[in-house]
Amino acid sequence: MIQNFIFFIFEFLSIFLLIMLTPFYFLIRKISKKPSDGFFEKAGDYNNAKKILNQKTGSIIMFHGVSVGEVIALENLIKLTKETFKDARILVTTGTKTGQDIANKKYKDITDCITYFPFDLPICVKSFFRKINPDIILMAETELWPSFARYAKRCKKPLLLINGRISDDSFKTYKYFAPFFKHIFNCYTGIYTQSADDREKMIKMGANPDITEIMKNLKFDIKKSETGIDFSRGDEKILIAGSTHKGEDEIILKIFKNLKESFYNLKLMIAPRHLERVNSIAGLIQNIMPDASFGLRSKNDDFKNNDIVILDTLGELSRMYSIIDIAFIGGSFNNTGGHNPLEAAVYSKPVISGPSIKNFKDIYSILTKSGAAFVVKTEEELQNCIKTLLADQKAYEDAVNNSKGVFENQKGAKDFVIQKIKEIYTIKQ
Repeated sequence: MIQNFIFFIFEFLSIFLLIMLTPFYFLIRKISKKPSDGFFEKAGDYNNAKKILNQKTGSIIMFHGVSVGEVIALENLIKLTKETFKDARILVTTGTKTGQDIANKKYKDITDCITYFPFDLPICVKSFFRKINPDIILMAETELWPSFARYAKRCKKPLLLINGRISDDSFKTYKYFAPFFKHIFNCYTGIYTQSADDREKMIKMGANPDITEIMKNLKFDIKKSETGIDFSRGDEKILIAGSTHKGEDEIILKIFKNLKESFYNLKLMIAPRHLERVNSIAGLIQNIMPDASFGLRSKNDDFKNNDIVILDTLGELSRMYSIIDIAFIGGSFNNTGGHNPLEAAVYSKPVISGPSIKNFKDIYSILTKSGAAFVVKTEEELQNCIKTLLADQKAYEDAVNNSKGVFENQKGAKDFVIQKIKEIYTIKQ
């Protein structure tokens, strides 16, 4: 009774705030000349999504990832779901514009519909279920929306929390609201966490232990890209600076220049995040290392006659990690928030990052705790870390083995979820 009263108050206040804040939202959007970012869909206008989904028959399997990290983590699971349940309709929802952009980029050809997740208000959620009516719903990580969960249960729709995790900081607050969260968790058919620690946290927050299991981490369940790259390498040690942003190329070039004095066979590959920066990187090389020889991947240049190669081609970075020895992941010495370290770690390569890793904080936590990756705070620390891995063979081999161990321990997550889908709901094929 108390929980129902709390939810009634929550829903009433949410509707009140929506009515009050909507005019200000559109005013700000008009002034800033920014699009609505799915406001009308979130508010319940799913007519277009309904029209798209009705072009086919078959059960609707829904995946929800709130933003970029969650959407990327779902990629291989969604592909396997489509392969396993060929006649099913795949729906992907996100909560942010960046999530929509990534979803459309990655899933356009393998999903039936991509749209926004509704505002967690009864009127918006009811419209979603009335028009979309998914047959099974999979929510990634920590998506605990009270109204949505309650309505899914009311409609008798299987609701799964997959790749579940609760950060230490969030748990400190959430644990005080265990009665509230227990009511939400009771709406779920299954709760599947990344680790034993996450399972324990969710149980303390009110999750039913009987339906809360460890599934491991979807983000580690990735495949290696095809290799077969010939860079005419002999006994060289190759350092790669992957997905670099403005300001980071200078850092890595200065470090490379310093290390080259002690490690004559060291080579460098620079892979800028944005290819329009290739010319400026070439200029930096000439200014910082005027005696160094460099080439471009687009011209088939390699390390036979070059100290540095700029990767100025699209779609090759992930497989380039297979031929290097040490990987520095860019976007981490500015406010970008880092890029995915698993593209290198999957090849058992030691990974080093700067301090800005908010986009992949959970992954770095696992990699650093296992000794497979290193997060440094300064340029000096970055240089010292690379130097240690080049000079100390045991340190290098330990990092390589630790990386192998992480992937061995984490594999099997997507197969776990597929099995749960089979157990919970029989897809008509």
